[in-house]
Formats: sequence, C-alpha cells, structure tokens
Amino acid sequence: MAELLPLLVSALVLGLLGGGHCIGMCGGLMGALTMAIPAEQRPRRLQLLLAYNLGRIASYGLAGLLLGTAGWALASGPAATVLRALAGLLLIAMGLYLAGWWGGLTRIEGAGRLLWRHIEPLARRLLPVRDARRALLLGGLWGWLPCGLVYSTLLWAASQGDALDSSLLMLAFGLGTLPVLLATGLAAERLTALLRRRGVRIAGGMLVILFGLWTLPGPHQDWLMGHGGGHASLQGAH
Repeated sequence: MAELLPLLVSALVLGLLGGGHCIGMCGGLMGALTMAIPAEQRPRRLQLLLAYNLGRIASYGLAGLLLGTAGWALASGPAATVLRALAGLLLIAMGLYLAGWWGGLTRIEGAGRLLWRHIEPLARRLLPVRDARRALLLGGLWGWLPCGLVYSTLLWAASQGDALDSSLLMLAFGLGTLPVLLATGLAAERLTALLRRRGVRIAGGMLVILFGLWTLPGPHQDWLMGHGGGHASLQGAH
C-alpha cells in the first residue's frame, strides 16, 4: 500500500490538472445537463452533475479493472520489470503533456473511436437528462469517450500488474477530474481559471514526471528515496 500511495497522488494530479482537456471533451455536456434548470434550483443542478460524474468515474474504475486484469497476467518474472518501466515512462509522458511541453498522448484517441461509435447512440438517447438516474447512466456511457489523457492513464494504471490497483488508480484519476467538471457545470470560472494557469500546470507536470522517475526500475531509486540502504529492499521488492 505504501508503494501505491504516491501513484494514487499521481493519478489525482493527472485528473485535476488534466481538467482543461476534460472541459474540452465534456464541458459542453456539463452545460447541457444544467442549462435547462433555473439558477434558483441550484441543488438540482448539483444533483445531476454529481450523478453524471459518479457514473463517469465508475466507468473509469471498471475500465481499470478490466485492463488491469490483462496486466496482472503479465506481472511475474521479467515482464514485471517491463511493466514497471512502461508505467514510469507513461507517467513522464503525461507529466510532459500536463506541463504543455508535449502533446503526443492525444494521438491514441483514435484507438477508441470504433468502440465509441457503438456507445454514442445509446448515450444520445438519454438526452435531455431529466433526473439523476438518467444522468448516472449517461455518465457511465460518456466515460468511454475517446480521450488521450484517459487512455494514457488507463494504460499506465494497467501496467501496475494488479487489477485492483489499476481500478483504484483510475478511480483516483476520476476523482481528480471532478472539481473542474463540477466547477464548469456550476459556472465557477475562478477555479477553472486557476487550474488552467500555466504555472500551476507546469508545477503539476513536474510532480508527475518526478513520480515517473521514481517508478522506473533501477538504482536511481536510492537517490530519489533519500537513503543509501534502500537499494537492497527495492531489489527484493522486484
């Protein structure tokens, strides 16, 4: 669990600072969920937004569980080191993306478009959303929308080699995206503007890159962990 904790923090940071990308993907839907509800009915707006995002985050957790099962099957022998290296490299790539230094991760969005063609018609049938149940179902379907950031995080989570850990990481990522999407739906411009500031994104990206370096297998972990006796224990863990 101690080793999983910094990864959970990474997943939260990815979700929180990747919220700008999420606004582009889901921001219009956030508005559609609430635009028909008068401002004086703010509690109902919040109810629909929470239900939608609960369904969306649950779909991330399910995807992590499913793909994490495949990673679990490879998590023994030399494959475990390869998976850990993949996890570290993906973290570094996502840190570069969050900081605005490299956007190559968005290229993998095309991988999910075939699946989305079958899911989108089902999601459209739930519009307009009139109650929390429909919002929950819509979120569960919309969570499969092709998104480079989500897919990259999913591959990183699956590379942990444990289905439950992968699911937890995806749930943490989903929770990280929650403040931005709630703020968008409730027209809280100050929060979204803060999280989209370049300095905040660079700081978060550098933090994720550091976690990626920490994740990569190798003797450099002794220096990053700050003690000389950690090498033997880390070797024993792998």
